[in-house]
Amino acid sequence: MRNFVLGIAGAVTMLTLAMMPAAGQTYRAPRAPDGHPDLNGIWQAINTAEWDLEAHAAQQSLVVEAGTLLAEPGGLSVVDGGAIPYLPQAAAKKKSNYENRLTLDPVVKCYLPGVPRATYMPYPFQIFQSDKYLAIAYEFDSAFRNIYLKDPGPAPVDSWMGQSYGRWEGDTLVVDVTGLDERTWFDRAGDYHSDSLHVVERYTPVAPDVLNYEATIEDPKVFSRTWKISMPLYKHVEKNAQLVEFKCVEFVEELMYGKFRKK
Repeated sequence: MRNFVLGIAGAVTMLTLAMMPAAGQTYRAPRAPDGHPDLNGIWQAINTAEWDLEAHAAQQSLVVEAGTLLAEPGGLSVVDGGAIPYLPQAAAKKKSNYENRLTLDPVVKCYLPGVPRATYMPYPFQIFQSDKYLAIAYEFDSAFRNIYLKDPGPAPVDSWMGQSYGRWEGDTLVVDVTGLDERTWFDRAGDYHSDSLHVVERYTPVAPDVLNYEATIEDPKVFSRTWKISMPLYKHVEKNAQLVEFKCVEFVEELMYGKFRKK
């Protein structure tokens, strides 16, 4: 009996080891026709980075009458090293932004969120990929990014979603983003940037239906050094997955223009 039990245990151990990837082995994602990983699909971040990139405790809503409905959830930092490296004078502005976030956050007014914020808002987004075309559509305010696969040169003007140039480094899609409007924020906590912002995103398949997302932030006018955020993105696998409409303009008309109503 003892030998039988040991034999069963050994067989289970061997089966478990066979199912595990070998040391150093990396995940190989399904391929698109051009041989690159197939990133097509609807993806979403599941974290609280939209409220604050850094670690933060839960707190009551700024709209007291909403009770728990709009309470802010707590969460861990997605910033490598934990803290954003602000220059001293920039840190003071970030503090002011936070204290006045109910009126200053551009997303409150339904402005486009910019990059990288659009990635981790609590709304899904869809990647469209072919051998000649890459684009990302976001549910929030129907934001959209065309990702050039040939270097288009300097961005001719700044825009809310910037100019994106994508290239492949092995199985990683690297997207260089420039020309971002300085009015966008990184989160609801008032983290901000200047007109010198440069973002480099990296999308890497790490498991079935999971991407690792990284964004390296460079802005010498606001930060003492470059810094990086990272998080997993999860694919929607339900058979009827689709982006639904979230046109927020109508939700802010009263907020922005109600004061102009005729008496």
